[in-house]
Amino acid sequence: MIKFALIMLTGTFIASVSQIVLKKAAEKEYPSKIAEYLNPMVMGAYVFFFGASLCSMLGYRAVPLSIGPILEATGYIWVAILGKIFLGEKISKKKGLGLVVIIAGIIIASLGAR
Repeated sequence: MIKFALIMLTGTFIASVSQIVLKKAAEKEYPSKIAEYLNPMVMGAYVFFFGASLCSMLGYRAVPLSIGPILEATGYIWVAILGKIFLGEKISKKKGLGLVVIIAGIIIASLGAR
């Protein structure tokens, strides 16, 4: 089961990276709406999202349904960290507290999900 849980966590990380890439692509100016959606960054991000979905589907082959959402919740943590690193976003006290609550929820839920 641990191998499949790691696959799910990898998928969650990949999805988080995809979100950062989409945000970077959204910050750019494009000559047309078609160019906005059919550029390499956006297309690549959606390919990564597809890969992340495959990781989740593969992970659920062995990971119980009670643990899957706990693993998926780590995406919020990844997005905050990657946003700070690559987008220069600030983690305010409110966001920091939210991340602490998410981490506490993950820990509490994982103790009860067996």
